[in-house]
Amino acid sequence: MSRILITSALPYINGIKHLGNMAGSMLPADVYARFQRARGRETLYICATDEHGTPAELAAAAAGQDVRAYCDEQHDIQAGLAERFGLSWDFFGRSSSPQNRALTQGFAQGLWEAGFIEERVTQQVYSNADERFLPDRYVIGTCPYCGYDAARGDQCENCTRVLDPADLINPRSAVSGSYDIEIRPSKHLFLRQSAFAGKLRDWIGSKRGTWPNLVTSIAFKWLDEGLQDRGITRDLEWGVPVNAADWGPNPAGEKPDVEGLKGKVFYVWFDAPIEYIGATWEWADANARAAGRPNADAEDWERWWREPGAADVAYVEFMGKDNVPFHTVGFPCTLFGVNEKQAADGAWISASNAPWKLVDTLKGFNWLNYYGGKFSTSQKRGVFMDHALEILPADYWRWWMSANAPEGSDATFTWEQFQAQVNADLADVLGNFVNRILKFTESRFDGVVPEGGEAGPLETQLYADVSAKLAEYAELMEAIEIRKAAQALRQLWVLGNQYLTEAAPWTAIKTDRDRAAVAVRTGLNLVALFARVSAPFIPFACGKIAEAVGEPAEPAWPEGQGAALLLALPPGRPVKAPEVLFRKIEDAQVAEWLARFGGPEEG
Repeated sequence: MSRILITSALPYINGIKHLGNMAGSMLPADVYARFQRARGRETLYICATDEHGTPAELAAAAAGQDVRAYCDEQHDIQAGLAERFGLSWDFFGRSSSPQNRALTQGFAQGLWEAGFIEERVTQQVYSNADERFLPDRYVIGTCPYCGYDAARGDQCENCTRVLDPADLINPRSAVSGSYDIEIRPSKHLFLRQSAFAGKLRDWIGSKRGTWPNLVTSIAFKWLDEGLQDRGITRDLEWGVPVNAADWGPNPAGEKPDVEGLKGKVFYVWFDAPIEYIGATWEWADANARAAGRPNADAEDWERWWREPGAADVAYVEFMGKDNVPFHTVGFPCTLFGVNEKQAADGAWISASNAPWKLVDTLKGFNWLNYYGGKFSTSQKRGVFMDHALEILPADYWRWWMSANAPEGSDATFTWEQFQAQVNADLADVLGNFVNRILKFTESRFDGVVPEGGEAGPLETQLYADVSAKLAEYAELMEAIEIRKAAQALRQLWVLGNQYLTEAAPWTAIKTDRDRAAVAVRTGLNLVALFARVSAPFIPFACGKIAEAVGEPAEPAWPEGQGAALLLALPPGRPVKAPEVLFRKIEDAQVAEWLARFGGPEEG
């Protein structure tokens, strides 16, 4: 594959995201995107705000705003925070865009006309206290499977089981808390997911061994429990309208009940994944306008999403485990349904000359918790993106979340561990190395890369060690093993410190200036190498490091082996020590932050 398409789960529009949201989708996707760009691969990293649904309506009402104005404002806030965190999206779109509306309505029409959507009268929850239908997620109660007492009507966050509101024990309105709810009939559209059960099982089975076990186990759990058809419309005002009047008949010759579907919108989990494609279309349109054209040609964005033009694209999705079911079942069913049709004998045959691309790699993450409990806005527990940037630079957070990525299991943030790891890795290992070699160069070699001397056995061993560790690091990055890759990168920094300690140019210069020159020149080239290969994780600091040794702010990935890796800087080039790259976190700061953001849960 020569091109890389990357998407991360869409952050919901209602409020600033916490570090757990970052650690499980947006940040690892950014690290991977930066790595692939540095390797010279054509890479497109797409994300967007997920804007439809009741939470947006309620948040807008609470803010005293029209829902569109509210989403406009919140989108800008989230985009600004993401930029300050260094998230290098090629485009940050919006699920409320005209492009996503057109795609969602077009997909629904295709699914109806292929017979994969059907009408059903369902019993919907209506809150008399709130005077409105309640979407599934705004009905809460006790999960019948695990006993969690705050399960939502669409999914239990505790056991991830997909639910219907009627499944809940002691259901109540999440809006008002009222138990005065009743069931009323309402016509809705259902995606016939059950028709795709066998096809899904084969497809997910083909990913075993290449996708994380977390992902395939969640997907098979759904399949093993029996794949249910899923309602894809809701009784709401804010969303993509159902445009059933434009649809043709289904294979049975039936036209949709236009009047019965009047006023419905598509369920947010139907239109949100389609926005990955919609945001790519938005990106292409933005590029076209920048080039003086009113809109993009379809080929400009379809080349990333539709075969055969996308045959060379490797598509990678990043998300937390709670989003995995919708991306291994719901969205694939949508794409299967518009790409293929089922013959009378049950065989699947192509229904399109330009089928939509399915994901090649789905990287799922466990949860990042806060002192073993969930982040909570209402209880003021945990760190959110805006507050994180108030107290420390983005690279501190980027490094810690990457080095502790919740891949194999849930991870826990504590201020004490955060302090210890940031101080050890960034300040003591990387920052100290860069500072001491550059300060020494300024004081003893007039601030230029020295010439003279020949590499000896110590350098030869370093070349071999650096080559091996860099290859290991790159292999882990290609495999999207974020946590292990961060460990390998730190070990690369340690090699630099060990070399400098053994070479000891501050001692050698007293008797052998050429030997000291070799050590300093090698150390400075290690600085340049570290700036190149560390940038996916800590881009802001790496820009400063690269500038200190006269290298481009966004350098390409190093090429070659052995000594060739450490020959980037020509003798005579001026260098200059940067300001302190990473200031240590003090105990007093940790105490202050514990008081502000909360610590271990009592009891």
